[in-house]
Amino acid sequence: MPTPVPPRRPLLRSLVGGSLLFPGIVSALAAEESRGSSVVDPLAAAAPQFPARAKRVIFLFMSGGVSHVETWDPKPQLVADAGKTLMVDEFQGRKGSFPMFLRPPQWKFAKHGASGIEVSELFPHQAECVDDLCVLRSVTSDHTNHYEATLGMHTGSFSFARPSLGAWVSYGLGTWNRNLPSFVVIAPHTPYAGGQVWGSDFLPGMHQGTLVVPGAEPVANVRRRVASQRLQELELELLARRNRRHLSERADTPALAARLRSFETAFGMQSELPGVFDLGEETAATHELYGLPPGSTAGFAWQCLVARRMIERGVRFVELIDTGSSNNWDAHGDMQTHVPLARNVDRPIAGLLKDLKQRGLLEDTLVVWTSEFGRTPFNAAADARGREHHHWVFSSWLAGGGVKGGMTWGSSDEHGVRVAENGVHVHDFHATILHLLGIDHERLTYRHSGRDFRLTDVHGHVVQEILA
Repeated sequence: MPTPVPPRRPLLRSLVGGSLLFPGIVSALAAEESRGSSVVDPLAAAAPQFPARAKRVIFLFMSGGVSHVETWDPKPQLVADAGKTLMVDEFQGRKGSFPMFLRPPQWKFAKHGASGIEVSELFPHQAECVDDLCVLRSVTSDHTNHYEATLGMHTGSFSFARPSLGAWVSYGLGTWNRNLPSFVVIAPHTPYAGGQVWGSDFLPGMHQGTLVVPGAEPVANVRRRVASQRLQELELELLARRNRRHLSERADTPALAARLRSFETAFGMQSELPGVFDLGEETAATHELYGLPPGSTAGFAWQCLVARRMIERGVRFVELIDTGSSNNWDAHGDMQTHVPLARNVDRPIAGLLKDLKQRGLLEDTLVVWTSEFGRTPFNAAADARGREHHHWVFSSWLAGGGVKGGMTWGSSDEHGVRVAENGVHVHDFHATILHLLGIDHERLTYRHSGRDFRLTDVHGHVVQEILA
C-alpha cells in the first residue's frame, strides 16, 4: 500500500510563507489538490476527460496574415467584380463609411483530390493533400492588429496576456516523456506578442513552451559544460545523494519531490534533445519528401521534420512559426511577397502530412494550420498592389486527429469580406482543438485571482460537424 499523502494546503501555506519553493511548483500542486489529485509529478501523463481522437498537436502558424482569397477561399465573383466599389463601415480598426475597390486574386484556383477542394497555385504541394484536410473558410477574430490578433489566436485573449493553447494542453494532459518538454515552439525569429505566444502566464511555469531556434544550437545551454560525461555523472550522483538525504529529512513533502524531479528532467533534456536534432538518422527519401538538403538547419523543412521527431518521442504539443514579426505574410505593399513565403512552407507541410500518414501517426496527431487573420479583398486605392489586415473572415485548416478529411466548412460571402454561414470564432477553434484531445473546454480551468479561468473564457462551441 502506498504511504497516505497528508493534506497539502497547510503544507503549501507554510512553504509559501518560507519562500522555499518556486512559485510554479507550488501553484501546480495547489491546482492538483483542487482537482482532487495526489499526483506529485505535475507533468505526468494524465488521462483525457473523455475518449480522445488526438493524442498530440502540431500547430503551424503563418505569421503576418495570409490572404485567404488567394490561398484557400476561391472567389469567382471577386474576379468578376474587380475594380468595382463597395462601402465598408470599418477600415483597419477605424469606424466610419469607407468606399473600397474590389481587387481580384493574383493566383488561380483549381480543384484537387477526390474531394475536389479548390486550392490556389501558391500551394501546389498542400493541394496534393486536400483529401486529408478540413478547410475552414469562415474563421473570424476580434482584432485587426498583429499583436492582439496573434495573442488572441494563441491564448484566447486579445487584450491581456493569458496562458497559451500549448500551455493549457500541457497542464491538462502532461507529457509521455519526462526527458523532453511537453510543449515546444520552433521559431527562427521572435513573433508578434513575443514570448506570450508560448507563455504559461498564471499556469505553473513548467507548462510554458520551450523555444527551439533553428541553427547550430537549437536550445541554449543544453550541452554539458564539464569535460566529460563521466565527470558529469559523478557530479550528478553526488548531487542526487545529497538531494535524497535532504528529502529523507523532510518526509511527506511531495512539493519538494516535485522540485527535485524537475532538475532530473533538465538532465534528461540534455541527454535526449541532441538526438532529436540528429537528422542524420533520416533517409535520403525522407529529406527529399520534406525538401530538406542533408545537413541543413534552415527553413521550414527543418522545423517540420524536427516536429515529427519530437511527437514520435512523446512531446505533446509542437508549434512551428514560419517567420517572425518582420519579413512575413504582411503584404501591404505587394502581394508578390507571398510567393517566397509560400515556397518556404508548402512542400515541407505537405511532406509532414504525408510522412505522418505513412507512419500511421496522422490518425491520432492533430495538425493545425492558421494565421492571425486574412487580408482584405479590397483596397482604398484602385491600383494598390498589396492588401490590408482582415479579421472579419479568413481561412485555416485541420488534418488528422479525428477530423473529417476532404471537406470544407463554413463560407465567406461572394467577395470574401464577411462570414456568410457557419462562422468559426477563435474561441470555437480552440474549443474544437481541445475537444479532439479529449478535453472539455469548459472543464479545463485554473483558479487564479479568485476566479476559474479557461482558454475560451466564457465563450466557445465545438464544431461538431467536422468531427470524424
